[in-house]
Amino acid sequence: MPAPVTTSNYDALIVVSFGGPEGMNEVIPFLENVLRGKNVPRERMLAVARHYELFNGVSPINAQNRQLIASLQHEFAANGPHLPIYFGNRNWHPLLPDTLRQMRNDGVRKALAFVTSAYSSYSSCRQYLENIEAARASIADAPQVDKIRAFYNHPEFIRANAEQIEAVLAEVPEPQREYLHVVFTAHSIPHSMAASCDYAKQLQEAARLVFLQLGDGKAAPSGYSLAYQSRSGSPAQPWLEPDISDHLKTLKVAGITDVVVAPIGFVSDHIEVLYDLDHEAQEVAKQLGINMRRARTAGSHPAFVKMVRELVLERMDQTMQRRFQGNGGIRPDFCAPGCCEFN
Repeated sequence: MPAPVTTSNYDALIVVSFGGPEGMNEVIPFLENVLRGKNVPRERMLAVARHYELFNGVSPINAQNRQLIASLQHEFAANGPHLPIYFGNRNWHPLLPDTLRQMRNDGVRKALAFVTSAYSSYSSCRQYLENIEAARASIADAPQVDKIRAFYNHPEFIRANAEQIEAVLAEVPEPQREYLHVVFTAHSIPHSMAASCDYAKQLQEAARLVFLQLGDGKAAPSGYSLAYQSRSGSPAQPWLEPDISDHLKTLKVAGITDVVVAPIGFVSDHIEVLYDLDHEAQEVAKQLGINMRRARTAGSHPAFVKMVRELVLERMDQTMQRRFQGNGGIRPDFCAPGCCEFN
């Protein structure tokens, strides 16, 4: 696809993500950033820190974002648009204020932000908008930053996730595939947060669309479901369910013994994917006698890279057709007042 005629004056792209530590000495400061202003007991924070110890204090999220940026730079150089790409995080280095300051010093005046979350909710969308505006407010003459739309139903996001699952299915003997169940997972959120957004509905639609692309006749899995992971709130507060570990027990009772878990609620294989799925859920599966395999996230899959470029181009050329799959339509470029609010 050739680069379109530019009808806006965006002069940079910034990849905005959650951030993660890259060594044990960074784990506690990182978690303190994440939990600042939240009523979370220090004992709970230290328990989460022990999850990082299993991986030497290194979350893969920064490395995977750098890999995504490198792939995007290659794609932009080959096919346009010719924009510099920056990287800024909500919770750890490189932090948003530092990146925006560098962008200002480089002469950037108006940038697009690709946030590494496909869905609409307070924590996956509006909070990033607040983070960006807070960072801009801390810097004199900060560049304008416009967030790219939610992309949960973009055809290339669906394709990237489907192909990641297909790569795992290829390891399963074909006669077993028709008895195999796919469990899609996403980060749980409180019911009170879910009530103000389309998060759960979007996840259900993404799961349906990805599943429809799997297999060919007999080689297709038998069914799918959606479960949640990484709950972190008070036990007294209702969160989206079922939890993945509880759901595996339900599947076992139903006679299912082969499962592929696909974390479509995440873009990268960070600690919550590694610990909650590869460690905790896998241990539950072994105890139940379930053969559990885990698909990779979209990461820097070629289709995902293609999607990011397309989302940038559509904002630079308002005449460009905007693609989506399924029944959810296209999310607007700018959130309406009060959208996805949460206190």
